[in-house]
Amino acid sequence: MKSFENWTYEEVENSFGLTRQASHDALTAWLDVTRETISAEETRLLQFYQANLHEQARNWNEEELKLFFIGPILTLVNYHHKKYNPFSDRKLTTKIGEIEVGGVVDFMVAAGQIAPHHPYFCLHEYKPKRGRHNDPEGQLLVAMLCGQVKNQRPAQPLYGVIVEGTLWYFMVLVEQVYAVSDSFTATKDDLFTIFKALKRVKILIEPFL
Repeated sequence: MKSFENWTYEEVENSFGLTRQASHDALTAWLDVTRETISAEETRLLQFYQANLHEQARNWNEEELKLFFIGPILTLVNYHHKKYNPFSDRKLTTKIGEIEVGGVVDFMVAAGQIAPHHPYFCLHEYKPKRGRHNDPEGQLLVAMLCGQVKNQRPAQPLYGVIVEGTLWYFMVLVEQVYAVSDSFTATKDDLFTIFKALKRVKILIEPFL
């Protein structure tokens, strides 16, 4: 079995016939957050978390970034639902064609109460600088492809996020095509767009429940 952490986006594309597009309707719909609202209390908390990030981002290691910033943001979104739940550090494995892939997903929203069954959304958190042998885009992409195969609904969009320090990238996978957004900076006003997009996931997956 080849672990998620050992894949680059180029290897995923070549091995499984995926194509990257500059844009995709599913990604555009996801990031269209004009109708999403943020309460006064959510705004206050986001500003508090943002201030901590701005002061400590250079000092935090991967676990600290997850504990003190990403975790609180995801908790504020609140992905707990009777038909799906948030899961952290859970294994996801499957066979794609003749290749067995698997690994641990940092965070996912999936059907299930005790264990994840059908993934809808994956988040991959990455602290070190990316390079040839540590490609967070490839790692997230192969995890999302694994989820797509397990769901057996290739036309259903799968949503994902890469977090690199203060930068957030949004990704969608639909059938054999994927697209990645430009970066959003969490230390800037982008944070409110990031939060609205995370909330919008709950609306986007509703038709597939």
